[in-house]
Amino acid sequence: MGKHRRPGPPNQPSRAVPRVNADNPLAAYDKRRQPPMDVHRRHRPVHGGASHLRPDEPRVLEQWDGFTYVPAGTAPDLATAQAWVNGPRPDTGPDGR
Repeated sequence: MGKHRRPGPPNQPSRAVPRVNADNPLAAYDKRRQPPMDVHRRHRPVHGGASHLRPDEPRVLEQWDGFTYVPAGTAPDLATAQAWVNGPRPDTGPDGR
């Protein structure tokens, strides 16, 4: 196979997107409203830098609102921020659906 068989690193999902549904006039719009790499929640260090460094510093919690990431709160440390990111999303039911 050729060198450029599939773009991106082998450990990441394909960035290929499905075709737009012709029956739904808003399909292209809905496709653009998906978060990058399907990450609905993320955390960032308050003072910048790599997220794994200085795990005792506070984190800013961000959530996807359908257009961009918006601040959702703060966490006192890395472990709390990771628990929030991996927790159930507010728009899902108790069983995760």
